[in-house]
Amino acid sequence: MSKMTIDIVSDVMCPWCIIGYKNLEAALEKLPNIETELQWQPFELNPNMPPEGQQLLEHVMEKYGSTPEQSQQSRQMLKQRGKECGFEFNTTDDSRIINSFDCHRLLAWAKEQGQQTELKLALFKAHFTDGKKLNDDEQLLDVAASIGLDRDRAAEILKGDEYKELVKQEESAMHQLGINSVPTFIINQKYAISGGQPVDVFYQSLQQIANEAEQA
Repeated sequence: MSKMTIDIVSDVMCPWCIIGYKNLEAALEKLPNIETELQWQPFELNPNMPPEGQQLLEHVMEKYGSTPEQSQQSRQMLKQRGKECGFEFNTTDDSRIINSFDCHRLLAWAKEQGQQTELKLALFKAHFTDGKKLNDDEQLLDVAASIGLDRDRAAEILKGDEYKELVKQEESAMHQLGINSVPTFIINQKYAISGGQPVDVFYQSLQQIANEAEQA
């Protein structure tokens, strides 16, 4: 049995992050000889986004120069990729992109509770499938409570400054490693797989890393 640590650098606003995770998950199911310890590392795609967020169509036009037609084509492609890996995308032109810093703060807390992955997946679903506004504290608290996290404690965190410095430090550490795009999967603090790769890419890469570790 090979043991492997996987740090996933991601933002809940990134559709490729959930596609990449689902494909990683599928690859690991085909590799029962690998035991993994997984954790999520914070990355903000839009750290300067104002609290109210921005309409998706406006955002992609402004940030990437996409036309409305290109934006729609991109969403259709993501919807298909999501269907292939078992995740439902329901985004529209009016979906909102937000600053995800508070999501990362709750994820840091959820890690201490042993529920980080559960919360991360619930946040992906809330944003991309259910159209929840994660910059609304009540809706964000609903997501946390839905997986059994203490709603009152989560509200206390959002109202205060807890985990702010920790998240900033972790983000800084990722930038210092040269990571400037997500998702990035760091294996055993040594290897990196970038992007929402297909299942076979994850499978082959993880198998090779495991073989190298056994031969070392």
